[in-house]
Amino acid sequence: MAEDNYTFPFTRIVGQKDMKLALLLNAVDPSVGGVLIKGSKGTAKSTAVRSMPQFLPPHPVVKGCRFGCDPNQIRKMCPECREKLERDGKLETVMAPTKVVELPLNATEDRVAGTLDLEHVLETGKRKFEPGILANANGNILYVDEINLLDDHIVDLLLDSAAMGRNYIEREGISFSHPSNFILIGTMNPEEGDLRPQLLDRFGLSIEVKEEYILESRMEVIKRRMTYDADPEAYLAGCKEELEEMRQKLVKAKDIVAKVELDDKSIMMAAKLSGHFKMEGHRADLALMRAARANAALEGRDHIVKEDFIKVAPMVLSHRIKKKAFENTTFDVNEVRTCLSKF
Repeated sequence: MAEDNYTFPFTRIVGQKDMKLALLLNAVDPSVGGVLIKGSKGTAKSTAVRSMPQFLPPHPVVKGCRFGCDPNQIRKMCPECREKLERDGKLETVMAPTKVVELPLNATEDRVAGTLDLEHVLETGKRKFEPGILANANGNILYVDEINLLDDHIVDLLLDSAAMGRNYIEREGISFSHPSNFILIGTMNPEEGDLRPQLLDRFGLSIEVKEEYILESRMEVIKRRMTYDADPEAYLAGCKEELEEMRQKLVKAKDIVAKVELDDKSIMMAAKLSGHFKMEGHRADLALMRAARANAALEGRDHIVKEDFIKVAPMVLSHRIKKKAFENTTFDVNEVRTCLSKF
């Protein structure tokens, strides 16, 4: 096992069911729209995200591509891969491990998006692009810790690329683009400030993690962590089967998700929930459908049921509900059950 995989395992994190589910739903279907995880320090937010490569299945990429192009998405390939395909008639493919790409808080726009070498363009007439973090994140997880402390224009750039699945660069009338499909995960401590409502709305899911106050749970956290710290390699070896089981569950869910039926009944449930909670626009409606579909696939079903919406609605709606100044109300899942009681 590579040294960077010596992270406390996802499957052994005590509690935090909502956080784990939100991450798994995005792993099944990245179109869910990423997840914002709020919580105080020491609640396993970063641990959960950084441990995901231990069980995420690998994905196909074009061998040697600087942007990790998906060989099955010809129309979305970078210019270099399209040129090579036209020239050679084929592209060599390899399987790449899915990784977590971390974005530092001091990252500049050029570091994130990449840069065009204008001098090289003027001298040779050919575009020369230096990839940034968004290129490295293609097909992977892009993780921003303390995302609420990141400059708003960088957050905008990340959300735009995540939504479009492509990174566009333009300098002095010269443009370049490449695929940038990734799962955006942000973590933050609400005590250090919040994101603007316009940015919150663009995260597919948002959850708030809480400390464990049940005595038995806190004891279990201590036991597991102390055992892990004593011998990480042995501890991870003991988790091998459960991590492989989760990997296979994700592989199956990713295969099922495109086959899940989007019937009028499920669409009506999503629309009714959005209307009931007075959602603006249609981002919430779509996020509800995508998250419910991913949950159905994760549970091995090819159809959506009411319980899927009951599970995902708090994650989709809670951060989009307009609150008055200084109001701190919790989302009541019983209101979701009441809203869908006739289905």
